[in-house]
Amino acid sequence: MTKRKGKSGINIKASREGTFTDWCKRQGYDVSDGVPMACIRKGLKSKDPRIRKKANFARNARKWGK
Repeated sequence: MTKRKGKSGINIKASREGTFTDWCKRQGYDVSDGVPMACIRKGLKSKDPRIRKKANFARNARKWGK
């Protein structure tokens, strides 16, 4: 299977895109350079399973950029 350049194959609903970043902003983190690792760590400890999933996705997505 050939991967197209610039396409990861992951589809995120438009209504869900940026929701973890918005959560981090509400928690008081500066997200001008992306989501900080401190916010991801806090999200992984959240009681809300949706936030934990988003934080885990953000942690994994950091690896793709390298």
